[in-house]
This record gives sequence, C-alpha cells and structure tokens, in this order.
Amino acid sequence: MTEYGGSPDRDPDRLVRDYADLVMRVCYTYLRSTADAEDVCQDTLVKLVFRAEPFRDLGHERAWVVRVAINACKNLLRDRGAHPTAALDAVPEPAADPTPDEGALLAREGEVLAAVMALPLPQREAVYLHYYEGYSARAIAGLAGVSEAAVHQRLSRARRRLRLTLKGDYDDFPA
Repeated sequence: MTEYGGSPDRDPDRLVRDYADLVMRVCYTYLRSTADAEDVCQDTLVKLVFRAEPFRDLGHERAWVVRVAINACKNLLRDRGAHPTAALDAVPEPAADPTPDEGALLAREGEVLAAVMALPLPQREAVYLHYYEGYSARAIAGLAGVSEAAVHQRLSRARRRLRLTLKGDYDDFPA
C-alpha cells in the first residue's frame, strides 16, 4: 500500500504516462482550449490517484478515466455558460516556418481537425472516441450514456457533414 491510498498499480508516474495524453485529447475535443484541457487533465489524474475503490481491469480503469474527464469538461462548459469570460490569449505565439512538404501536411491535418472540431459536440465526441481512441460504438454508448443506435447515428451524421465540408479538398476522402 502506498501513501496515495491505492495499490502499487496506482503509481502516479504510470498513471500520468498511461493517461495524460488521452485525457488531454478528450478534454481538448470538448473545450477547444489547451489551458482548460490541462486543468481538467490534472484534476482527472488527481481523482484517479486518490480513488479508493479498485478497478476490475485496465479497461475499466481507462473507461473510468475517460468518463471522469468528459464529465469534468461538461461541468466546465456548463459553468462557463453561466459565467461568461473574455479570452486573454487573443494573440497566438509565432511558430517556426515549416518546410514545404511539412507545411502541406500540416495544412491538411489542420483543415481536417478544424472540420472535426466544427461538428456539434455529440458528433465530435463520437468521432473522437471512435476514430482517434478506437472505441467501439457499444463502448462509446456506455461512456456517453446514450444508446448504441444513437452513437451509430452520430457517426453517420458526422461522416456526412465532414464529407460535405471536405468535398473537393481531398481525392482520397471516402464518399
């Protein structure tokens, strides 16, 4: 037993290594703000370290982490709606010029990411969890608290919207 209140597999270094990137991506998908995503990520990992109940397996642990992060993001968005604020980071930091090939690839990725981020939240959530994290529709349904049919519908609508948004931009985008 460690001072963290958990078993040896609750090692904070392992938890950060295994989940920080996942939680950051999930949170950024919801919040569209790196700073807010970092805050929610930290809160989620602290909750994980201090959780008293054991997990059945690593899949259960991972699902719990994603669910806690999603709920924290929704709470933050709800609070932000009740208490609107103005963004202070209006001027972006300049970045180094990419090479031409790198620039084309980054532009393409940026356009696709922008199209995904422009989707309504339920569709964006389904696309992210399915295509980026590899969750099945059944698993997404459990995480999002909706039916499996609703997840399939969200994915279908998202693909249709992305197809229209990106049509003509990429020849290899499936029809």
